[in-house]
Amino acid sequence: MSAPKLQPVQHLADYRPWPFLLSQTRLDLTLAGRGTIVRAALDLAMRDPDAPEDLILDGGAGLQLRALTIDGQAPDPAHVTRTDERLTIAAAALPRAPFILETEVAIDPEANTAFEGLYLSGGIFCTQCEAEGFRHITFYPDRPDVMTVFHVTLRSDLPVLLSNGNPVRTDAGVAEWHDPWPKPAYLFALVAGDLVAVSDRFTTRSGREVALNVWVRPGDQDRAGFAMESLVASMRWDEDVYGREYDLDVFNIVAVDDFNMGAMENKGLNIFNSKLVLASPDTATDTDYERIEAVIAHEYFHNWTGNRITCRDWFQLCLKEGLTVYRDQQFTSDLRSAAVKRIEDVQTMRARQFREDQGPLAHPPRPDRYEEINNFYTATVYEKGAEVIGMLKLLVGDEAYARALDLYFTRHDGDAATIEDWLTVFQDATGRDLTQFKRWYTDAGTPVLEMVEDWQDGTLTLSFAQSTPPTPGQPDKPARVIPIAVGLIGPDGDEVAPTRVLEMTEARESFTFSGLGARPVVSALRGFSAPVMLKRLMDDATRAFLLAHDTDPFARWEAGRELALSALIHGDPAASAYIDAIGALAADESADPAFRALCLTLPGEEEIATRMAAEGSTPDPDAIHATRGDLARRIALAHQDLLSRLYDEMTVPGAYSPDAASAARRSLRIATLGLLARIDGGERAEILFGVASNMTERMAALAVLVRLDRAGSALKVLEAEFADNRLVMDKWFAIQVMAAPPAQAVAVARDLAARRDFDWKNPNRFRALLGGLAGNHAGFHAADGSGYDFTADWLMRMDAANPQIAARMSTAFETWPRYDAARGARARAALERIAALEGLSRNTREMVSRMIAAGR
Repeated sequence: MSAPKLQPVQHLADYRPWPFLLSQTRLDLTLAGRGTIVRAALDLAMRDPDAPEDLILDGGAGLQLRALTIDGQAPDPAHVTRTDERLTIAAAALPRAPFILETEVAIDPEANTAFEGLYLSGGIFCTQCEAEGFRHITFYPDRPDVMTVFHVTLRSDLPVLLSNGNPVRTDAGVAEWHDPWPKPAYLFALVAGDLVAVSDRFTTRSGREVALNVWVRPGDQDRAGFAMESLVASMRWDEDVYGREYDLDVFNIVAVDDFNMGAMENKGLNIFNSKLVLASPDTATDTDYERIEAVIAHEYFHNWTGNRITCRDWFQLCLKEGLTVYRDQQFTSDLRSAAVKRIEDVQTMRARQFREDQGPLAHPPRPDRYEEINNFYTATVYEKGAEVIGMLKLLVGDEAYARALDLYFTRHDGDAATIEDWLTVFQDATGRDLTQFKRWYTDAGTPVLEMVEDWQDGTLTLSFAQSTPPTPGQPDKPARVIPIAVGLIGPDGDEVAPTRVLEMTEARESFTFSGLGARPVVSALRGFSAPVMLKRLMDDATRAFLLAHDTDPFARWEAGRELALSALIHGDPAASAYIDAIGALAADESADPAFRALCLTLPGEEEIATRMAAEGSTPDPDAIHATRGDLARRIALAHQDLLSRLYDEMTVPGAYSPDAASAARRSLRIATLGLLARIDGGERAEILFGVASNMTERMAALAVLVRLDRAGSALKVLEAEFADNRLVMDKWFAIQVMAAPPAQAVAVARDLAARRDFDWKNPNRFRALLGGLAGNHAGFHAADGSGYDFTADWLMRMDAANPQIAARMSTAFETWPRYDAARGARARAALERIAALEGLSRNTREMVSRMIAAGR
């Protein structure tokens, strides 16, 4: 096999508008597994007839060109050039007046294991066109700034034929769809198969009646109801909070088993990974329910922030994704606990995005170059993009934010916009100069914010210094705007100064608080007001004080987290202080059970390793695992009676409900279970697994039993009950590797990979096993390198079938340079083995080469 052609690096500075205008796209698809025929008619015109240019269309090597005409006539073959990625028609063959380009191609959906473009999944035809999948369906200007209306005809004997927009005609074997809203090709979608719908209706505030359908395979209808409830709640919330109304007569969601991402916001036809649609109490956990609710909302909210207003080019990806993530975070906060949601978002940010910023894959939310765009669907684009929106809202205020969003929707409806357009809207709506704020979009890395306190004669001075470590391609970075939310707490535990947002704009800056009767304790970075790493001198007694008295939930949790990290890294006396403080918090009945559960959960092993590396020490994965287990055991011994009482009290009576209050109680019960298992040998977990009426508690109990190496019978029970349920079996695969004793993790993974039901070409199953091993910190980083070798073997195999999945899963190696020399040598060898693979995709090659370079 020959090596793939390397795509030239794409640069933001090279952007220029497409030299043609496209007013309408008409598609006619005759669907067949091995030979789908796609006929496309594009209504085109030269942007400048006096300066004609060649017509260049994207089109992958899998397109078999059967016919090509311009205004009904075949062009001179000498004017047509075809490569593996492009179709070029010379300007000499093009009319100066508007013209119609028609093509007919044949494609092979059944052979499409990359799940990009049109593919066949278990008898269902399905598309995934973001970012550059449409070029695998037909020849087209596959770029987000080319927006046009689509008219689609589908031909097949399958019973359900869906596409974007509104249905025009449905007859035996044929269906026509028209989408009146201009859209780029990445938002095109079709689904055809044997499906059934769970249906409802929604009346918009202007009176439009919208038909709602969640399409699933026959037999899955009883697990689609919560997805429908979530869709209705999303539509209502977007009207109430953002004033955004749905704009078509129908909204369809389809659940498919083989999908590279979580879901896709195609206009009027959202396609979802089935794990983010299907849920019932006996198959889905509380986390699954909340995730379904959030992702349904996210994709629906894209109707305005992504579809009606899209991004001009893929460098602007964070414009639609960051804003939409922020909106779905608001939605979940309103429906559930805002405090708990904020803490969970920060945990995700630190676990995924901070790690990204500190490694070889660091990049700004808006990069200025890329080789493979699919590699930039990252935590930086999504999660950090959302944090930037949150900071902007904090700086301008709620009312100004609402005015700016209304102006954005009015000014840019139907546009392919840029970050500059977005910031200009805020400048026009608020009068603020956002030139410096823009650095959050253009500069990579996590700023380090150092805080020093000075107390004199009733005046507290807080001095801050900001710096951002070098990242690939950006060694030096100027100061950013950093909003620092600060509150002051008196020695008696009462708040003496409510939250005040300090706006830092210089590399070094000081702020004063005067007229104070006694020296207060500073509660800094409340609500995680900026995605920075805060460094301050603080003893364990002060951390314990904040954990007990801080009125800001995030800051209170953060104090406990810092105390726990101090205990895990430095040991006593921090451990003693933490154990005492966490017991007092667990006993605080005025606190939300979900908040108490978060506080009772120790930092993960990856987080501990990250902190150790930041402090200049080399993490030892085995020692971290042992230390964390020992601290959990000490907590359980110290608070055995309290934890036992909470475990019993947090039982949720009656039938299962995924509502926030019930889920909160279960989360605290599960947190106590995990601690008590350190001293009861798993007795409670074994009982709970046998009597639990919901998957949340069964999986929690199973995780404990796997960790204690006594899950044999429970695993057999679950397998016998759910062998035919792919989503439950994904959990079954993942938990065995993720929770396994580290010394057994790789052997367990090998055994599971040898099973007949390890359908590795299914992205969910592959992620379950390989992601489970990556999540077992000490197991993946086994001293003998077996975790690295196992992962590398499977990444190379997956790369040939599905490069996107292989490239994304390769980030398991992202932090390899921070470990000891022996582990580093084995990790490097595994990465170099991947890089040397003949025919390696450019997706995986880009990721692996950047990670290898980090160790030089």
